Amino acid sequence: MAKRIVQSFVDDIDGSDAEGTTRFTLDGTSYEIDLSGSNRGKLEKALAPYITKARAVRADRGVRGRRAGSGSSRAVSREKSTEIRQWAKAQGLPVSERGRIAATVVEKYEAAH
Repeated sequence: MAKRIVQSFVDDIDGSDAEGTTRFTLDGTSYEIDLSGSNRGKLEKALAPYITKARAVRADRGVRGRRAGSGSSRAVSREKSTEIRQWAKAQGLPVSERGRIAATVVEKYEAAH
């Protein structure tokens, strides 16, 4: 038996067939909206005066999905790394002697402190 699964996008503005998902970020919050070609064009036209005057900024891949100031960071200072390793060992958590500390261990440490 064959099965065909069809995924279709519906324009979030007017309910017509959408061409796909459009992603954008404003003030650190990422958004997704499914748009038809016509509505995507309207969005691009509305944003064009701002985009032409704005500076492009490379996305920070290490904090995707996190808000600034959430307590977790990509880099941990050497002193803090030592403290986290000592705490993790005392808690019986697996942690390497060198290198990057697993994010789950850092999160547990931060939750405990």
